[in-house]
Amino acid sequence: MVRARPVVVAMAALAVLGTSACSADSSAHPAEVAASARVPLQDRLRSGLLTQDRLPEGFELLSAQVDSTTTGAPHLPASTVSLAQMPCSELGVESFMTRHAPPLEDVAVGLERHPPDLADEGWFGQEVLDRYAPGRAAEVMAAIRGAAQRCASYTSTLSDGTRVQDVVSVAAAGVPADDSLVLRITSDYPGQSDPFVTETAFAREGDVILMVQKVVAQKSSPDMEAVLAPAVAAYRAAAAG
Repeated sequence: MVRARPVVVAMAALAVLGTSACSADSSAHPAEVAASARVPLQDRLRSGLLTQDRLPEGFELLSAQVDSTTTGAPHLPASTVSLAQMPCSELGVESFMTRHAPPLEDVAVGLERHPPDLADEGWFGQEVLDRYAPGRAAEVMAAIRGAAQRCASYTSTLSDGTRVQDVVSVAAAGVPADDSLVLRITSDYPGQSDPFVTETAFAREGDVILMVQKVVAQKSSPDMEAVLAPAVAAYRAAAAG
């Protein structure tokens, strides 16, 4: 299939994004530490992920295919390169958050909508929750915007030498949150009449950044909005409870 290469690249990126690691927050108060001993932090963060009953009709969880709900899973090592200096190409094919702005802990779950016919590409992606030290999440959101501005247009090279022209844009996410945005990467591949689009939505709630990430596709759809809104609602409900 003509779209196999970019989709394989994106699925590999999700495999990277789906693995995770965690560490304790040294700034926690004694009462919070005691609570953590009873309910592990990663379990409390995981309770904010989407569940099947909150997904829009036609979507399903892929916790088996994307083994990403355990914060102790193997992870790419954190990079000493910050978001401000990272290569632009990593915006679309690697977990730039966990490499260049590593959180204290993260959990994730895969999501999919099966295409009902050949004219519909369906939807495949995941939801991620990253918890940061106090004040750090706001810095990361600002750094994401800075990276998008710095990488507004760039050329990436695939492993086979194919050169791809990428354009990055930021749009409003349109969800209730302390801060939010949608990062969109449009990639023109040689020989393709239509560009491929990768989308990642971010919503910050306090020290947690919620991400919904979509594998590349050539057709626009309302699926990102359909997933993002209930994802934010699920996290807010869990945090309030």
